[in-house]
Amino acid sequence: MTHQELEKLKYPIGTFKAPEQYTKTYLKEKIAEIELFVEKIKSEVSTLNDKQLNTPYRPQGWTIKQVIHHCADSHMNCFIRIKWALTEENPVIKYYEEALWGEGIDNKTMSIAPTLSLLEGLHYRLGYLLKNLTDDQLEKTFIHPEHGKTFSIKEIIGMYAWHCNHHLAHIQQLKKSKKWQ
Repeated sequence: MTHQELEKLKYPIGTFKAPEQYTKTYLKEKIAEIELFVEKIKSEVSTLNDKQLNTPYRPQGWTIKQVIHHCADSHMNCFIRIKWALTEENPVIKYYEEALWGEGIDNKTMSIAPTLSLLEGLHYRLGYLLKNLTDDQLEKTFIHPEHGKTFSIKEIIGMYAWHCNHHLAHIQQLKKSKKWQ
């Protein structure tokens, strides 16, 4: 497999590109993508059997099961980071080793059903919170120690909408390549 082919498998929708401006329309669209994610991912995996769920989406990549559990891990961290930014002055958030979390026994072997339920409640809360933020709250920030960078909540909205679509595309791409429709 060529480097280019591997990159297409890693980033089927490309890497995140921040908009020039975080308009109300952009933010509304991205929040809607976050809210619809669980419905879409549930639809994509509803007919997959255990063997299919345990298939990596690319060579040396996570299985579909691990991707779903990773989304819960990542999006729980996102929710907490936003809450910190809303309640503390530019906090330094806790970095987590997502690759190591993805290799945990729960991420590798546990059923996806509880995680899909968790994602459903989490995304409901996340969507509710994000839709009700004021302009001032959207500007609130946190410091990410891994990147050594300050992120605003409005930036995180776009990044996590991309994250949802990125992992959804991994599953869709694998299903298409395996003809699992």
